[in-house]
Parts: sequence; C-alpha cells; structure tokens
Amino acid sequence: MDPVSIIQKKRDGEPLTRKEINFFIGGIGDGTLPDYQAAAFLMATYIRGMNSDETRWLTEAMMYSGEVVDLSGVNGFTCDKHSTGGVGDKITMIIAPMAAALGLKVPMYSGKGLGHTGGTIDKLDSIKGFRTTLNTDAFVQSLNDIGIANSMQTETIAPADKRLYALRDVTATVDSIPLITGSIMSKKLACGADGLVLDVKFGNGAFMQTEKDAKELASWLISMAPIRNIRVSALIDNMDDPLGYKVGNALEMIEVIEVLKGKQVDDLVEISIAIVSEMLRLSGETGNVKAMAKEVLKDGRALVKFREWVTYNGGDGTVIDDYSRFPQATSRMDIQLDQSGTISGIHARAIGEAAVYAGAGRLAKEDTLDYGAGIELHVKRGDRIVAGETVATLHFSTPRRTPDEIVKMIQGAFQLSETPVSPLKRIVSTIRQ
Repeated sequence: MDPVSIIQKKRDGEPLTRKEINFFIGGIGDGTLPDYQAAAFLMATYIRGMNSDETRWLTEAMMYSGEVVDLSGVNGFTCDKHSTGGVGDKITMIIAPMAAALGLKVPMYSGKGLGHTGGTIDKLDSIKGFRTTLNTDAFVQSLNDIGIANSMQTETIAPADKRLYALRDVTATVDSIPLITGSIMSKKLACGADGLVLDVKFGNGAFMQTEKDAKELASWLISMAPIRNIRVSALIDNMDDPLGYKVGNALEMIEVIEVLKGKQVDDLVEISIAIVSEMLRLSGETGNVKAMAKEVLKDGRALVKFREWVTYNGGDGTVIDDYSRFPQATSRMDIQLDQSGTISGIHARAIGEAAVYAGAGRLAKEDTLDYGAGIELHVKRGDRIVAGETVATLHFSTPRRTPDEIVKMIQGAFQLSETPVSPLKRIVSTIRQ
C-alpha cells in the first residue's frame, strides 16, 4: 500500500477500501504525506467522487486523526449546532443561551470567518475579555457549570481535516459533497455531543446554491451519524437575504442582545426557535417544544443565561446594557436608493462582501479585523421605500476599498419591485434520521 497507488486508484474511478483511506488520511494527519500528494488525492476525489462507504470511512478516519472529546462527565443531554455559513448569521449566540436555559448542554467548537461569511469566534471576540479558547477540561467544566461551552477548534481535533481544508481552498476542490461531508462531520463527531442540529443553507449568500443541493448535502451529513451513534437532524434554510438587520461583528452582537431582550427580528427569531425546538426533540422532550423555545426567549431566561455565559468566560458583561462599550467604527455613511418601490430582495453575498471590504471580515487568514465595522440594514424584503430613503448605514474606520466603492456595492444588492412582495420564508423543510 502506497500513496501513489491510492491516488491512481481514485483517479481511475475505483472505490477505495477502508484500509486505504485510513492509511492515506493517517499520513495527512501526522504530516508524513506531502501537500502535493494530498492535493492530488483531493482532485481525484473531486472528479471521481466517493460512494457512501468511502465517505463514511473518510469521515471516520479524519475524526480519529486527532482527539475525540469525551463528554461522559457532563450531566445532561449534550446537543451541538452547526451552520454551513451565511451573512449576518448570529444564530449561535441566540440559541446557545436559549437551549441552556431549558436544561440542555450546548457544546460548540467554532471558527473564525473567511470571505463573505462571518465567524462565531470573531463575533464573541468583539466582547472585551471574552475567552474563546478552552482546553478540554475547561470545556467540560463550562458545560457542567453554565450549560454552554464554546471554543476555537483546537489543534488536536481532526488535524487531518485542518490540513485538507486549507488545501481545498487553493486547489479548486471545495464544492465536493464527500469532502464537505467528511470535513463537517469529522469535526462535529469528534466533539462528543449526543445530538446535532444542522442548519444547512442555500441561496446566493450560501455555499449550496439550490434547495435541492442543500437537501442532498443534509442527507449525506445525517448519514454519518451512526459513526458515533448520535442523533442528528437538519433544517434547510434560505440564505438569499442577510439574516437580521446587522452584518459585522460588534453590530451583530448588539442585535443578538436586542433579540434576547425581546426585540422581534422575524428571521432571527424564526430560525432560533426552530433550532432550539429541534434540539429539545432530539433530547427526547415530548412536550410542545416550539412553545418551550418561544417562552424561554419571551420571559427573559435566555438573556439571563447569556449574561452568565459572558461573565463566566471573563467577558465585559456591561456591554449588555451599554452598547457603547463595544468596538465602534470611526465613520458612518447613510445609503439611499434613487428609486421608489418594494424591496424584493437584498443579495446576501453582495452585502457580505461589502462588509469584508469595510473591514469586518477577512480576505486572507492573516487579515486584521475592525470589530466595529459593518453594515446596518434599515429595511427588509417586502418593505416599501421612497426614493431618497436611507436603506442602510455603512460603519467603517480603515476600509479595504474606498467608502464610495463599498456604498455602490451595497446599493447594488437591493432589488426593487413595483408590486407587493412577501417576506422571505427561511426554514423550508426539516430532514430527520
């Protein structure tokens, strides 16, 4: 058994054995295989694909390439959540305190953003002092103490995936369902939770462009659950428009707090309630899970738990009542459209890319973020506007393009109609085991 023979076999469209996949992924995980052979394997897999057995073995091998977190010391049902990425996607910070306030334990390993989709860790980093890296002991302790543990993915979790993930970006092999499945589920299964709710997005602001593609990916992801015998379900979520009204790290955290305080931001509330309801269902709850999820948001228990989460992790809890303590951009520009009509869509990817150029996201991994930068939307799909009305505000300090260029990008994201338009339906279906 040697790497060249395995690459050749996959190149020629032959299925690999479990032993061959374990051998190859083992070499990627421990660094003994060079990048050029890993890249060749990725391209062969991208072109030839993998069957269900190969994909399961790939996922399993990547999971076992590093630490598999043991959460047996956690008292209660542990349920993770994973989003495939979106613009303005701040759901994690809403659902974690909701679920924990309802007695669930919420273990999450998150990442930083790259490109037009934001990262959970970046948003939490906008709270001064918030600790976003926990070792395994601290992770388990946090779950037992407050019901929530969120940390950067450590170097020991699925290291083979970490190496392959970096290569996929530069070898044009990102959009391969077996490779996506292996990447997502190897990390999630290694995190040790009893249950997992997947938020699989489609649309112009998501990786999967169509509902059909999102459903196919969700089915593949769910089919990996038997590897660790966990309970998994997936929500199929439309990402044509940005989520909520704010895009950018500190801006999004302010919106999270507003929702937890009772502000009705329809799409954020819809998705948060759907995810928490599904988490409760996976835990074995047989009552009215949707009513339970609504109530914990309405009665303030989720806000209390969020405050506890922030202070437990060393964060500045005063930001919850004083938003001026968040990082602030030095400049703002209000943005208008020169036409009247009904907002028929707000192109999520364009808004996400504009936020990156404002300084809120990264074009390269080494880029420094401006946590106060971003875009605040004042209207949503279905709203009627008149010419000259302010539809958005750009927040910036040291943008990567001129403010005028970014403003044009934002203006171009808005689509208008002469006829009434219904708000975007976010959750279009649910797929379960």
